[in-house]
Amino acid sequence: MNVQIKKIDKLHGDLVARPSKSFAHRYLIASALSNDESVISNIDFSNDIVATLNCIHAYGKKHFREFEKHEVRFSNECTKNFDPTFDCKESGTTLRIFLPIALSKYDKTTFIGSDRLIERGIDIYENIFKYVTFYKDKYSISTKGTINAGHFELPGNISSQYISGLLYALPLLEGDNEIVVTTSLESANYILMTLEVLKNYGIQIETNLNCMGELREPVYFKVKGNQKYSAHNFSVEGDYSNAAFIDAFNYFGNDINLTGLNQNSLQSDIVYKKYFNLLNKGFSEIDISNCIDLGPILITFAALKYGAKFTGTSRLKIKESDRGNVIAEELKKCGADISVLENEIIVNKKELHSSTTPFNSHNDHRIAMSLSLLSTQFDIEISGSECVSKSYPGYFDDLKSLGATI
Repeated sequence: MNVQIKKIDKLHGDLVARPSKSFAHRYLIASALSNDESVISNIDFSNDIVATLNCIHAYGKKHFREFEKHEVRFSNECTKNFDPTFDCKESGTTLRIFLPIALSKYDKTTFIGSDRLIERGIDIYENIFKYVTFYKDKYSISTKGTINAGHFELPGNISSQYISGLLYALPLLEGDNEIVVTTSLESANYILMTLEVLKNYGIQIETNLNCMGELREPVYFKVKGNQKYSAHNFSVEGDYSNAAFIDAFNYFGNDINLTGLNQNSLQSDIVYKKYFNLLNKGFSEIDISNCIDLGPILITFAALKYGAKFTGTSRLKIKESDRGNVIAEELKKCGADISVLENEIIVNKKELHSSTTPFNSHNDHRIAMSLSLLSTQFDIEISGSECVSKSYPGYFDDLKSLGATI
């Protein structure tokens, strides 16, 4: 699908922030691990969330999706399927959190998903799960064997989803466990989100990662086995990751009142306002290692303003696309001057102009939404824009409701 956006004159109006995808994944998966009835409300049924619900079904937890009410109801029934197949679609969170959970229950599993998701791989699990055999091809990952309690060591510059996956699965095992992070921990806030949800479900974890995300190295997590998940009803808070794409328009002469965000949230992308304010004042140097998903919108924002130097960018390579190189490639179509290095990206101030060719989303929701900010300067066209359904299905509808011509 190609989306054309006319140069924006003035966006204005009230908008409630969409629910946090990161928290929704975590609440839904925790509910699937309990034997209780519960309701998770304020759910946006994006493709990634549907992937997690499909895996919950394969896992054996009975639930009911109430699309009109934006909620999921869980029964107290949990069965064991025969050699289940878990369809993760394009969701890295679903794959990396659910895989160790599945391996705590099933001796044989198959995980399927998009080519890009399978290509991104699960190498960390392959290294630390000594009694599991992995079989991989272009379209799937199959396993034989279950995980055992023990000591697990992981580097800190990997996706935090690996640590979150272990934190969900290890309480289910017989025997006590320890996770040690051997290098500086990145994306600590995502792990704090996991810890908060697990605490709400009665899971006890000892760690030296405190509630402010301050790091004492090496970071460790001690997890007792044979714990029980105790479910309750929860409502998902608003999403700072998606809010950043909407709020960015306010720095270009628009007037959008965005509500529904928890001012004390643990979400790492809560820092977007701080970084927008810095970029709005002049050339800045910003470390995005703990908010890597903000990379594309921050780079686009900087290209439209005064430029910037972004450090801690290496993990952009392993997202839905190679986000650093992809956003640079697209912005160069309208004259941007961007250098992509191993762990930093430099955006030099340069006057931008309209592009004679459509911009390409590269099937990446955050690339598509970031490119939409260019409509503050000129007419744009984005191909493959249906990819926003991965996390924010109503994104372009929300822009239209605020006055955009799409």
